[in-house]
This record gives sequence, C-alpha cells and structure tokens, in this order.
Amino acid sequence: MLRPPSPKYDVAIIGAGLSGLAAGIRLAHFGKRVCIFERHNAVGGLNGFYSLDGRKYDVGLHAVTNFVPQGVRGTPLGKILRQLRIEREQFALCPQKGSRVAFGPRGECVLRFSNDFALLESEVVSRFPAQADGFRRIARFVREAPLMGAGSGASARGYIREAVSDPLLEDMLLCALMFYGSAREDDMDLDQFTIMFRALFLEGFARPFEGVRVMMRVLLAKYREAGGERRMKCGVRRIVAQAGRAAALVLDSGEEITASHVLSSIGAAETAALLGEPPQPGRTLGYVETISVLDRPPSALGWGDDTIVFFNDSERFSYRNPAEQVDPRSGVICFPNNFDYGAGRELPEGFFRVTCLANYDRWARLPEERYRADKTRWFGEIQESAKRFLPALAPGDALERAIVARDMFTPTTVERYTGHFRGAIYGAAVKARDGRTALSNLYLCGTDQGMLGIVGSMLSGISMANGHILKAPAPEP
Repeated sequence: MLRPPSPKYDVAIIGAGLSGLAAGIRLAHFGKRVCIFERHNAVGGLNGFYSLDGRKYDVGLHAVTNFVPQGVRGTPLGKILRQLRIEREQFALCPQKGSRVAFGPRGECVLRFSNDFALLESEVVSRFPAQADGFRRIARFVREAPLMGAGSGASARGYIREAVSDPLLEDMLLCALMFYGSAREDDMDLDQFTIMFRALFLEGFARPFEGVRVMMRVLLAKYREAGGERRMKCGVRRIVAQAGRAAALVLDSGEEITASHVLSSIGAAETAALLGEPPQPGRTLGYVETISVLDRPPSALGWGDDTIVFFNDSERFSYRNPAEQVDPRSGVICFPNNFDYGAGRELPEGFFRVTCLANYDRWARLPEERYRADKTRWFGEIQESAKRFLPALAPGDALERAIVARDMFTPTTVERYTGHFRGAIYGAAVKARDGRTALSNLYLCGTDQGMLGIVGSMLSGISMANGHILKAPAPEP
C-alpha cells in the first residue's frame, strides 16, 4: 500500500510564540506557504496567557519594552509595525507611569526612570555626580550600536567598568537589565546589554489595557489574513537530517511533513534535542513568580506610583543560580494597574506580581505534597521581601486581607507548559546571533537567537525570515 505524500511547505515554523508568529506573517505576506506547529493548545509561549478560576493571567508580560511615542522613527517597534503591516493603534499600548531601581535593606538608594530618558540621566547626575560623564558615554555607545549585533561575547560588566567606577551604579544598571534578559550569571553579553539598555532606558515600558492577549489577537488575525496555516496541539517530535539539511519533520502523531526551510522558535537546546543530540550539561537560570489578585487597586494600599521596581537588599547584586529554592534578596515587582490607561480606565482588580531567581534542581522531582507546601512557604517569604521596597501599608491595611486570588509559577511550571528545558526563560548563555544551525535550512529565532522580550521576539522572527528565507529585505510596505 502506498503511503500518502507528505505535506510540503515553503517554511515550517516550530512553536507559536511571538517570534514564530511574526516570522509567519512576514513570510506569508510574500506568498510563502507557511505552517506553524505548536504542541500546546494556546499561542504565545513564554509571552502567552492562561485562565484560572475565570480570570486571565499574563504569563511573561511585566511590560512591553521599546515603547516610543507616535512619530518617532528608526525604532524596533516602528520596524515591527511596518513589516507586519500593523497599525499602531491595534496594539493599544499605554505607557508606564514610572519605575525605579531600589537598593539597600529597605530600598534607600533609588534611581527612578520613565519613558523619558532625561529622568534617569538626572537621577544618575544627582546621586552619582562623579559618574555622570561615564554614564553619558554608555548611553552614546548604546545609541550608536546596531539593533542586532554580531554577538561578540564581550562582557557588559567589563565595558561598564571602563565608563564608571562606582560599583553601586554598575550593579543598579545591571540589575534591571539582567532581570529583563540575561542568561549569564553575574554578567551580560555586551550586545545583549545594548539591546536591553535601549529597550528599558532609552525607549521604555508600555502595556495594552487587556494585557498580552490583545497583541496575540492582532498577530493571529494578521497571520490568518496573510494565508498562513497553524496546527495546534501538534508538536514536532523529531527533525530528520539528511545531507546537512532538515529533510523532514516527524510530528507527535507520527505524520511526516517536509519544508524547504525550517524556523525553530523553541530554543537552541530544545531544537538540538529534536535532532537526537543529548542535552548539554550546564547551569541555567530559573525564576519563580508570585501573582496576587487584590480586591482594590494597588493605589488604595499606597502603591500607586510604581509601575515596576527592581530591588536588591545586599551590598553587591548577585545574579546567579541560588543555592536554595529561591533567592528573595533581589527581584522584580510589577503593578499592571500602574500604567497610564487614560481617564476613567482602570483594571477591574488589583495585581501585585513579584519575580525572583530560583533553582530548578531544588524544585524538580519533589513529591506533590512537598511541592505545594514549598510553594506556599515561598509565596509568603517572597511577598514579605518585596514589601520592604514599597511604601509602608497604613495601620490595619494588611496585604493578606486584600488578596482575593493567588497563583505562583516555578521553573518546573515553565518547563511543563512551555517545553523549555529546566524552565530556562532566557535560554542559553551563548546566543546564535545569525540564527544558523548545523543544518543549512534550519534556523533559530526568538530567545536563543538573541532578541528578548515581546518586541525583541517579534523583531527576531522578522529578521530571520528576511535574512535567511526572503534573503534581501523587500521594500517597506
């Protein structure tokens, strides 16, 4: 009996995250027959959302970075909108109110920043006057750096120390940028540093009123309109390599498909596993996040001025795999309510989110009862640690009484629901900046190509589609 012919695509994309969707839209616009294969039942990957007890929770969204006002040209956000043919209003991005980096046992040393870089510059000049020229040198370097560097592997700490001599300023700058996108312990690749400095400090934060699902709806609609195919709950089990090329993809169902090009958005190690390569030993950085739903806006508790707070209580900032399950000494506090949504627009409930570094091995393979007990214990400890960096609550205004629902994810949660080995949100420490792999028609996009965050992920997908499949970028629409 003859086997039916395998479906043939111009491009097969593994993973329906933001980079995969952006690549799919770009390619479909140019007439490519594209299909995205996603093992899970929801799109978004590390930047998706989920429902629990009738509420929708964003998975990875603290904020959309690289926000710029209408009319600013030559930015990552502008490039994405043009090349995906999306109107700015469709993403409905609302700017942050203001954020800060807070160091010290109770956050006594503060650098405030907003979507106006002048604020951060004035804060540095005020608190570190001897470092002002060096800080401005760093900002000039970032402005002149290409959006997608070649990935030199140079040390960001090494570069910063050439420009500024105060270790406290060095740590305060790196704290925010590392928590937003470093897979290296206690350092960043210099190219990653320029990407994240631009994303957070030179440009800024924003959020759609309804969260990341607004952006997912827009991307899915664009992909469908362009004629792209999407197969959900249909993962790729294996990549068949022949003569230095990806000759076929074997799906979880056993079905086999072929494509002229394959783009993988699932990570370098995860893609290598599909080729039968054994996992490479190595340290990875994991995270936990607590999510508290409140019966009132954070402003009613006196927490209305901060959008995001990066905190550290120790003399030096340690960004490394902790010895214990969680390191609550430093982290990220996010208040989704504290964006400028416009007059009369407020989220129906309050949200208080805290992210800290976590040790995957300390969470993995725990008996279910112990796992739940440890989550409960750490939930309280993380919240208590974070409260030190926020205005004191009014007498009788206990946080616990304001919480109406809660959730928490650990590195094992990330691994279970995204497929990322060891829950490594930021992937491998060394990025494949050109997106190339050992197979001539298999390319990486997304986190392990080196672009991070929501805007970075989409830009990665577009750039890899342009550079490897469309070859020369077409004229802007």
